[in-house]
Amino acid sequence: MANIYDGVFRTILNDCRKLVIPVINEVFRETYTGEEEVRFFQNEHFLDQQDEADKERITDTNFTVFGKTPKKYHIECESSLPDGKITIRLFEYDAQIALDEGDVTEETLTVTFPNTAVLYLRTYKKTPDKMKYVIVTPGGMVQYDIPIMKMQKYSLKDIFEKRLLMLLPFYIFSHENSFPEYNSNGRKLEELKAEYQVILERLDELEQQEVIGAFDKRTIIELSDDVIKEIAQKYKNVQKGIGDMMSGALIETSARKILNQGIGQNQRETALRLLKRGKQTVEEIAEDTGLSVEDVEQMAGLQTV
Repeated sequence: MANIYDGVFRTILNDCRKLVIPVINEVFRETYTGEEEVRFFQNEHFLDQQDEADKERITDTNFTVFGKTPKKYHIECESSLPDGKITIRLFEYDAQIALDEGDVTEETLTVTFPNTAVLYLRTYKKTPDKMKYVIVTPGGMVQYDIPIMKMQKYSLKDIFEKRLLMLLPFYIFSHENSFPEYNSNGRKLEELKAEYQVILERLDELEQQEVIGAFDKRTIIELSDDVIKEIAQKYKNVQKGIGDMMSGALIETSARKILNQGIGQNQRETALRLLKRGKQTVEEIAEDTGLSVEDVEQMAGLQTV
C-alpha cells in the first residue's frame, strides 16, 4: 500500500534529517554544505471546506533549511500512476502551509509558498519531468515549475556519489519489473543479492568514515527491509533472499537502541509529534521512541496544561 512507502519516507526524513540536504541540492540545484539546520514543522493541515467539516491533509514533509537565507521546502513521495490529482493535492498543501505560516500587518497578508517537489517511486510513460502551477490573480499571473525526482533514474553509483542515501530504502523499485525473473531464476536472484551486499558494504564504509552515524545506517537498512517486504509480497524468493540480508545486517543492534543511547532530544521531539497527532497510546509511543512510559506520560501532561 502507498501509505507504507509514505511512512518510510517520513521516517527517514524525520529520524535522519540531515540526509535530506543532498536531495534538496539535487532537485533544487542548491549548494548546501550539509551543516545547515533542518527544522520540521507540523504535517497536519486542515483545509476549509464550504458547507462541510474541515478536511485534514497530512503532508509528507514540511521543513525549513536554515542556510544563508532560510528556505521552506515541501516534498511528497508518490508511487501511483500520475492522474492530475496529485497536482491539486500539492497545491492544497502548499496553500495551507503558506496560510498557516502567513503574516498579517496592517491588513496586508503576506504568504510564502514552499519550494515543492515530488519523488516518484515508479516511472510510467505518463510520468512528466515536472509539474507546473499557473495562478491567475487580479494583479497578474504567477507560474512556476514543481520539479519531479524519479527514483528509477538513479543507479547505485549515482546514489552513493551524490550522497542521496535517503533514496536507498526505495532502490528496490528499480528492480520491480524483474521480480518474476528473479523469483524463478536463482542466478539472477544472486546478482540482485550482490547489489544489496554492495549497499551494505558501502554503508559500513560511510559509517567508518563518519559520513553517516550508526543510527542513520541502521535506519536505512531497517526501512529498506520494510519496503522489500511490502513490494515483493507476491515473490517469496525475492522477499526472503533480500529480506534475510537486511535482517541479518540488523542482528547486532537495532536502530531504536542506538537512538536510545545517543539522540535523546530527537526522541522527545518524535514523542511530542506523536502525542499531538493523538493516534497512538502512550504505551505505543513509548515503544516507538524508546522512551519510558513515565516520560511520555509526563510530556502528555505538559501538553494539556
